[in-house]
Amino acid sequence: MQLGVTRCGSGPPLLLLPALSSISTRREMRALQSRLGAHFSTTSIDWPGFGDLPRPKVDWRPALYAEFLQFVLASVTTPDVTVAAGHAAGYALAQAADRPGSLGRLGLLAPTWRGPLPTMAGKRVPLFGRLAKAVDLPVAGAAFYRLNVNRPVIGMMARGHVYVDPAWLTGERMADKRRVTEARGARHASFRFVTGELDLFTTRDDYLAAARRVPGKILLLYGEATPRKSKAEMAALATLDNVSTTVLTRGKLSFYEEFPDDTAKALLSALASRELSGKAD
Repeated sequence: MQLGVTRCGSGPPLLLLPALSSISTRREMRALQSRLGAHFSTTSIDWPGFGDLPRPKVDWRPALYAEFLQFVLASVTTPDVTVAAGHAAGYALAQAADRPGSLGRLGLLAPTWRGPLPTMAGKRVPLFGRLAKAVDLPVAGAAFYRLNVNRPVIGMMARGHVYVDPAWLTGERMADKRRVTEARGARHASFRFVTGELDLFTTRDDYLAAARRVPGKILLLYGEATPRKSKAEMAALATLDNVSTTVLTRGKLSFYEEFPDDTAKALLSALASRELSGKAD
């Protein structure tokens, strides 16, 4: 399988893990990466089944993504810092808890642990798994997927959950996102994410328990305008003793894409602090 990788900058190695969603790729971190590249040697990489390249038909499961992250750390980069966005945060937390130090210092951007449909329903239901399987069907599945990623649906999702400015995702930006959703094989991983089939954790307690086991401070960033249900999960994570939280005054789930200057400033400030760098006073 071919996956997209972008490298820029010089300095200590920093790994950027993009969110897992229907419109996400490493390109969503491009502006943030360029700013962090002034201080770090950065690497951003697409997750298998996502990105803007053709993707195979695979019954994507959380174990595959956990194994992929281990491969990245063994064969692509050994980071001093890892910054994970959205659903990538769950995999980063599990990796950092099970293999302390393997990710370096850990920063989480608008972290989530539960897919959109389970979040809306408040639980996982068998129907969601059946929908994920149905999308694999060659004709009907492809048509069903297209109904859920057409221009009006993407626009509604972006305005409601992803970006503060309703006009931010227009023109070339919208065209870029559409190309992601239309890549060959895009539906297989994308809809599994939506239905919760890529959720590494099944309960909030398990998610928080993994975070508690991470040694050192975890940096948490999210935007003030984050949707209510997702924001509640981030606030729960923020209560842990080993989590240092910064709430940006603007931004929703993709605040780091819409406001890269604000995000880079907050990240660099936190990473430079003694508390998060692990340096003694």
